[in-house]
Parts: sequence; structure tokens; C-alpha cells
Amino acid sequence: MSTALVILRSERDRMSAIERRIADFILENAHLLRDYSSQQLANALGISQSSVVKFCQKLGFKGYPDLKLAISEAVIRADSNGGTPLLPEGTPAVAAQGYDLWLRKSEAEEATRLINPPGTLTAVAETLGHAGTVFIVGMGEDDLHARALALRLAQLGILTVHNFDAAHMTASLSAAKPTDVLLAFSEHGLQPALCQLAQHMRAQRGKVITVTRHSANALRALADQTLLVAAHDERPQIERLLYHSALQHLLDRLFIRLYETDAARRARLQETLERQKGTEAIKCA
Repeated sequence: MSTALVILRSERDRMSAIERRIADFILENAHLLRDYSSQQLANALGISQSSVVKFCQKLGFKGYPDLKLAISEAVIRADSNGGTPLLPEGTPAVAAQGYDLWLRKSEAEEATRLINPPGTLTAVAETLGHAGTVFIVGMGEDDLHARALALRLAQLGILTVHNFDAAHMTASLSAAKPTDVLLAFSEHGLQPALCQLAQHMRAQRGKVITVTRHSANALRALADQTLLVAAHDERPQIERLLYHSALQHLLDRLFIRLYETDAARRARLQETLERQKGTEAIKCA
């Protein structure tokens, strides 16, 4: 996978206006970047050369030459298709669209993985695993992921309270303790109701964990811990699919971390699955 290009895409939402211009120019002209010096890139964008150098260093590169080399290597890997079989000529349009969607989902999942390193997942898993109660809330499409994760946590023996109604969740949080956690799902983190719930939880001295896009937003600012999603595409209908795919992959990683780090949870899940199989067998009979 083109890691340097993925890093640019994943960090874009956190950049300043000038940094986004630099990132967009590099992403759009990646094949030509090897012919640009830092001064030429600065001239093309109408900015100072020092802005280019600071941009590279902020991304973790020693300077512009290192960034340019990383981009060139990424382009070469992309051109050689990273070892992935090329689609044969004459491939039906539907198949080509499916391949493009798979590729874009893979990029979104990698970008999301990069901004949620193992240490972050471990810290969030520990918070959830030691919580007295995990209150989970999401609205609209966000509730699809909130509801699914609530079920998975319950299967591991973690006490959860799930609700998609802010008023009902406010009532539930009135009994929250400092050992409890609010896990709030919001793609853009802009719903005032969720921000009020987060403030309420903080007043109860409980922890707040948010799941949002990798961008500055009001809900994220209220969080003790954050899980972030990076998924971008100029086509809005595709971007929605990428977001949900990357988010699901992130939650799967979190679930596995919770499962693997506690023997009691592993045993509880096995018991639950066996019980569900027994119930299904009875229904079929």
C-alpha cells in the first residue's frame, strides 16, 4: 500500500489551510513530484519554501527530499500495483467498479489504522474493560455501529447501556459513576445533543470516549480518549461507504483487543455463542 500517500490523506483533516494546499498538490501531482524542488513546489503554490519544509517535518520526515523519496516510492509501488493482479483488458465495468471500491476501502482502512496505533486501541480497550458500565450512544447511521458494538461488548460480559435517544440517555447518565464510560458515535461530531451528553458525563466524573472522523470537532474536544476514522473520496456516495467500512474495521480491531487480553471474556464469549447455537437449534426443531 502507498503508505506516504495514505499518510497525507489521513492527516489532511488536521492540517491548516496552507498545509492542505500542499497536501492536495502533492496528491494530485504525485507522479510529477520527483521533478520539483522544494522551491519550485513553493513557487507553484505561492508560499514560502520554509512552509514546505515545515510541512514535511510535521509529517515526520526529515525534510523535503525524504518526503519526495517516500512519495516516489509510493508511486512506483502503485504503478506496479503493489503485487495485486491487474484487471485484464475487457473487464466488465461492474467488475472494475468493484475492484476500485475494494481498493479505496483498503486505503481508508489503512489510513484509519495509521491514526489509531496499537497503543491507542490498548488504552481504549483497557478503559472499556475496567468500566463499571459502558453507556453507548449514536444517532442516525452512527447508531448502526453503536448498536453492534453494544451487543459485542455484552457478549464479552461487559455491562452496557445502549440508546439512540438523547433524552433517554440523559436519564441513564444521571446514575453514572466515576468508574463508568460514555462511548459516543458521531461521524462529524457536531450534534449538540451528544455534546451535552458528554458534558453531563464529565460532570458525573465518568470517562468520555468518542468515535468521529479525523477532524477537529466539538464532540471530540470533550473526549478523554478518541477513536478516529480517515475516509475520503470526492464522490459522496463512495465516501459514505468508505467511512462505514473503515469504522467497522476499527471496531473489529477493538473487539479483538478486548477478547484477547482477558481469559474471562474469552470464556464468556464462548459460552454465549454456544447458548445462541442451542437456541437456534431449538427454534429450527
